[in-house]
Amino acid sequence: NAILLKSLVVLALTITANCFSFVKPLSKTVGIFPEQQSLRLKKTQQRVEGRTRRSVIRACFACGRYASYSLYDGGVVAQAPINVEKFRKDYQLSPYRINRISLDINMEGKGDDVTLVKSTMNVSPQQVEEEREVFFELGKKENDAVPLELDGEDLELRQISLNGKELIEGDDYILTPGGGLTILAPPRDNLSGSSESSTPTSFTLETTVAIKPAENTQLSGLYKSNGMFVTQCEAQGFRRITYFQDRPDIMATYDVRIEADKELYPVLLSNGNAVEKGQVENNTGRHWAKFSDPFPKPSYLFAVVAGDLGKMEGSFKTMSGRDVQLLVWSEPENVDQLDWALKSLEDAMVFDEKTYGREYDLDVYNIVAVNDFNMGAMENKGLNIFNTAVVLAKPSTATDKDYETIQGVVGHEYFHNWSGNRV
Repeated sequence: NAILLKSLVVLALTITANCFSFVKPLSKTVGIFPEQQSLRLKKTQQRVEGRTRRSVIRACFACGRYASYSLYDGGVVAQAPINVEKFRKDYQLSPYRINRISLDINMEGKGDDVTLVKSTMNVSPQQVEEEREVFFELGKKENDAVPLELDGEDLELRQISLNGKELIEGDDYILTPGGGLTILAPPRDNLSGSSESSTPTSFTLETTVAIKPAENTQLSGLYKSNGMFVTQCEAQGFRRITYFQDRPDIMATYDVRIEADKELYPVLLSNGNAVEKGQVENNTGRHWAKFSDPFPKPSYLFAVVAGDLGKMEGSFKTMSGRDVQLLVWSEPENVDQLDWALKSLEDAMVFDEKTYGREYDLDVYNIVAVNDFNMGAMENKGLNIFNTAVVLAKPSTATDKDYETIQGVVGHEYFHNWSGNRV
């Protein structure tokens, strides 16, 4: 045993030495984390308006943080840390708010690794009093154009238009070093007819981006694992799906359409109520489903699931007499272990009504058990996603403690429907 342990130690030291022999201090590359060593993890390259943009992510071994930078033809280096600490004292109201977003998610099919996400956002300026305060804080005059800054990460922009007009990079928008998108001069109204008096006005912004869920090993945003599409958007994963103000004070209503291969992904789920579903015209191998969530929510609560899943189904009648469909999903071979999670959900709904007078507000409640999930569970509105460890249980393999844990976690995530999601 002593000889084996010594051999393993020597092997570990050798691997470490070899790793650090070819890495450079990050300070020599992008000027941050000067005390740490880095390793190139990922490199992507794309052509944008005839220029090459290479995004490189470097990770810091010691602290786990990472940064990205972009290299354009000509040697210009733009620096941008991805993970930045944010404090309440630094909070500023956004000059704009997104009231409604419609997403059309066209998931990759056989032999294709690209998923296309089309976003249509209704954007409005904040109320005039709030807006003037924001402009003042930004050092802007009342008639100056205030850019709309949207978060993004690992997105390939395919199309962008504002009020139906195609936008031009450099003139109308820029792609920021950290992966975001900035609309340089959103439209303004000139109601008085004076050239010196105008106010921001509402507008519609459309973007189409390409993402690769199968290559998303961060398990943040939309990723693909074991033949299933899953999302995790808390805290800042939605920006890996589409451009958005990915911050919790921007609350919008969501309409979602998902399209996918019918054989590979027979079950399509998203937040809110199911509106309609059908087969893609002229393509019987693909199908689609639409969902609508009427309650405004922050982007970290957005969720999508697509895969070959089995379910256990129940129903619940609220104190006002509405019928709610309850669905707990997992891989088909695990369906026999879902009954306790379903019972725990029903018990939580009863408790919330009797104790606080709060009844569930949608027509369906979904729980999905996923093997590869980087959290214990997530309270996405109407579509909770759980690690299988806190959903699956049967008497022959689970202990009393396992049953107690499942009951507690299911209840915890359900109670978020009002404490966290709506309020």
